[in-house]
Amino acid sequence: MNNRKITIVNNLIWYIIICVLAFIFVFPLLWIFSTALKTRDQLFVYPPVLIPKPVAWDNFKKAINAIPFLLYLKNTLIIVVFSLLGDIISSSFVAYGFSRIDWPGRDILFLVLLGTMMIPYQVTLIPLFIVYRMIGWVNTFFPLTVPSFFATAAFHVFLLRQFYHTIPKDLSDAAYIDGCSDLRIWWKIILPLAKPALVTVGIFNFINHWNDFLGPLIYLQEDKKYTLAIGLYAFRNEFGTDWNLMMAAAILMVIPLVVLFLSAQKVFVSGITLTGLKG
Repeated sequence: MNNRKITIVNNLIWYIIICVLAFIFVFPLLWIFSTALKTRDQLFVYPPVLIPKPVAWDNFKKAINAIPFLLYLKNTLIIVVFSLLGDIISSSFVAYGFSRIDWPGRDILFLVLLGTMMIPYQVTLIPLFIVYRMIGWVNTFFPLTVPSFFATAAFHVFLLRQFYHTIPKDLSDAAYIDGCSDLRIWWKIILPLAKPALVTVGIFNFINHWNDFLGPLIYLQEDKKYTLAIGLYAFRNEFGTDWNLMMAAAILMVIPLVVLFLSAQKVFVSGITLTGLKG
């Protein structure tokens, strides 16, 4: 067997392994979608049916009407949009200071920042709640959005700082010679070149706040201010035996994440191709 045939056989084996693994990971999502389209009588039939007949598309409508879905969606989007905006602006700005500006104690303070990643969220939960209650922020969206404007996500700062190091410093030096300030260099040069990293940070932030359950559960006390995560939990308590409606509600919550990933993936790949500069 020549080398060409060996290569073809090896590639075929790898493709088969990849397809099997992909099916293993995708099958739970297919089963959730299948369950969401079943009638109540089809849920526990044996043998299980993957393609329901008839298809109950009205399960999605029932799931939306069972809870104030649109209200919870609006609340979630408010939190996600403001958190996303604040995180990208603050994290990218702080990362610029840690990577492109020399100042005393920079590396030590950066290590302190990285050290905060090892502190569990539950450790600071009670002190933060006391502070927010003292300033009247409990039962508002402020505890879930305002901290993002102060670069509280240490990992995002770290990720952006590491990406900034791949951008040649000659660009900043040339801008300094032309009279640009650090603020203008960050806005006009660094941010456009850092689009792949910014998209990655945005995806992480969106997923974290879209799926956040503990934060809204602690700080939001009125039904009209609940998010989709809280609404889905309340939906489970009320319709726990209606698994088709539960899966329909879960699918509705997952759709924005899938759309975001598919749309951001193109930006990420094109950004790497166009801005892959090496120092």
